[in-house]
Amino acid sequence: MTGRLQNRVAVITGGTSGIGEATAELFVAEGANVVICGRSGSKGLAIANRLGDACRFITADVMREDDIAKTIDFATESFGGIDILFNNAGGPTAGDVTEVDEDTIHYAMQLLFSSAVLGIKHVVPHMQKRGGGSIINNSSVAALRDNQGGLLYSAAKAALTHYTKLAGVRLGSSGIRVNCISPGAIATPIFYGGSARANTLSDDQNAAKMEKLTSNLARATPMQKAGLPLDIATGALYLASDEGRFVNSHDLVIDGGRTSMFHEPQW
Repeated sequence: MTGRLQNRVAVITGGTSGIGEATAELFVAEGANVVICGRSGSKGLAIANRLGDACRFITADVMREDDIAKTIDFATESFGGIDILFNNAGGPTAGDVTEVDEDTIHYAMQLLFSSAVLGIKHVVPHMQKRGGGSIINNSSVAALRDNQGGLLYSAAKAALTHYTKLAGVRLGSSGIRVNCISPGAIATPIFYGGSARANTLSDDQNAAKMEKLTSNLARATPMQKAGLPLDIATGALYLASDEGRFVNSHDLVIDGGRTSMFHEPQW
């Protein structure tokens, strides 16, 4: 590795599986000190132990503002500041046009939108002290087209993409860049119930589900292959590193061309 994040400190929410875990691995390999948070204490601690002294884990629920603030404080106490925030935590949501209610709306917006908004709120003062930083929000191609995700999931991600652009305009003068990534057909546990569901399955069961999922998703892109968590992690690395220093208020779509297709694949 080339040390593209040498001596920088990153916080990754939803860091105990899928895209978050892959990003933590890549950031550490590129020289960063990383704090990951999530609800699975055993899995988070296992990842932190595997990645060594450059990675710390804290149990946190991003649907609670106190937990978000606690995670940011933990990172500054552990490593002396924060340079990078990857708002990655998320999961599936339910409810169609005639099925939504107050609870499903609040759940979707709190998990997928306000968790990132509050993460930005709490990290900005720390980044301003360091003269700048990079904030990356994990959005989705569901924000761009119909039939890429559930109704509320898509609406919340669209709000997050737009908020990213507005926040980048407001924070750019402080040296803080705000961008988002819109993954397409990426093989992660979210497609079969999220990381919480994956944690209840055995390694063999997860492997079997992931193999079937990867095969199905391959048919959802012109490239005829599924995206992997590392594909999104490398996009986050670009946005977090000096190579992305002039990229701000941008939505980086990483979908293998899926959003350019004129028909939906038959799985």
